[in-house]
This record gives sequence, structure tokens and C-alpha cells, in this order.
Amino acid sequence: MVNANQNLGDLPQDLVGPALRGFFNITHLWALTTLEERKILGDPPRSTFFQWKKNKNGHLTRDTLERISYILGIYKALQILLPDPILSDQWIKRPNFAQPFNGQSALERMLSGNVADLYLVRKYLDAQRG
Repeated sequence: MVNANQNLGDLPQDLVGPALRGFFNITHLWALTTLEERKILGDPPRSTFFQWKKNKNGHLTRDTLERISYILGIYKALQILLPDPILSDQWIKRPNFAQPFNGQSALERMLSGNVADLYLVRKYLDAQRG
């Protein structure tokens, strides 16, 4: 995760390519739509989003990098908890009656647009790992 005290100009831009590649690889495995991908990234402008998707490059804000970091952590936790790739990739779309989901899927929770909901899903999975 990126240090919240960093200025936008101080972001490690050498992480942009790997972060975007990782994000889009995961969202492909999860079969997310463009709308869902944009929502998770904090609703960047369409032109910016499609540049990121096509070139796997561009300027990321601290917020966007933090969001991608949570997605990478969620993916990793799912791989540990559910070693079957099909089950782990489908988990985010299945209804979940545990707290904090209350019948929603993890994806529905993550699509709220709030970075805090990405954190919440990551925290839930980390707690399940023990």
C-alpha cells in the first residue's frame, strides 16, 4: 500500500505498469465489465481508463494505486483460501451472508465506489486466513 503522506508527484510511477497489468489480469479472471472495473478504480474519466487498459501505463493517483493494491491483496487472499482457481475467481460474485456482506456479494460491496469497502473485503479475507 502507498504511504498516505506521499505527495502525488512522489508516487513510485515505476509501479504503474505492473499495477495496471495485475489489475486488468485479475479483473479479466473475475469477468468484470468495464463499468465495474472503472467503479473499482474510483471512476476515472473514460479516456484515462481506456489508456490505462490499452497501454498499461499512465499517471496513477495515490487513491488509484491504493485501490489496485487492495484488489491485488484480495486476489492473493482468495488464492490462499480457495486454491481451486474457478472457486476463487467466482467467490466475489456469490452472495455472502457473513458480516459485513449481509447477503451481498463481495463485488457488490466493492462497487460502492468507496475505497473503504475494498479495505473491508480485504480485511474480511485476511481474518478468514487467520
